[in-house]
Amino acid sequence: MPTARLETFADGVFAIAATLLIIDVTADAHGGALGNELSHAWPQYVAYVVSFVTIGIMWVNHHACLELIERADRRFLFINVALLACIAFVPFPTRLIAEHLRDNGLRAAALTYGLTMTAVAICFFAFWFYAAIGHRLIAADADERMVRGISRAFLPGTPIYAAATLVALASPTASVILFALIAGFYVLESSIFGGT
Repeated sequence: MPTARLETFADGVFAIAATLLIIDVTADAHGGALGNELSHAWPQYVAYVVSFVTIGIMWVNHHACLELIERADRRFLFINVALLACIAFVPFPTRLIAEHLRDNGLRAAALTYGLTMTAVAICFFAFWFYAAIGHRLIAADADERMVRGISRAFLPGTPIYAAATLVALASPTASVILFALIAGFYVLESSIFGGT
């Protein structure tokens, strides 16, 4: 079957996941206390930006893959559903990081975030390589350089997120910083090396 309906459904899930991130950005204060509360809420802003950018990168990558994938079968549809389920879950660990950035719950929050992002990376790996190996679902006229480029870009995702997650066992703060750096790396990789 063609991928148009799959892409429409995926766009909806991406939009909802990105929108849910802002719901957790709050400032619960009245009168003169509002300014202090807004400045104290900076972890919420940082968590929102990092996760919104991360979800945006995932949307860009999903779109780039579907530019080369011409058809879908039932297995591919279920892999896509698993991927979207993981992406839709991202707002939850994002909120945990924002809420616990300054207390001893940060380790559990960072591990939850890292496990979620590792699961997303595993699903993206399965999504792409199921379609690409043997050109199972790839369009006959797809640019082979693009196919190889996406394959190379997806290979390090799971080990990078898994390593950043394991860092949380020793230093949850360092782990959270690594998650932000990973998001920055993928923005640069996508925009500079991804071309058009």
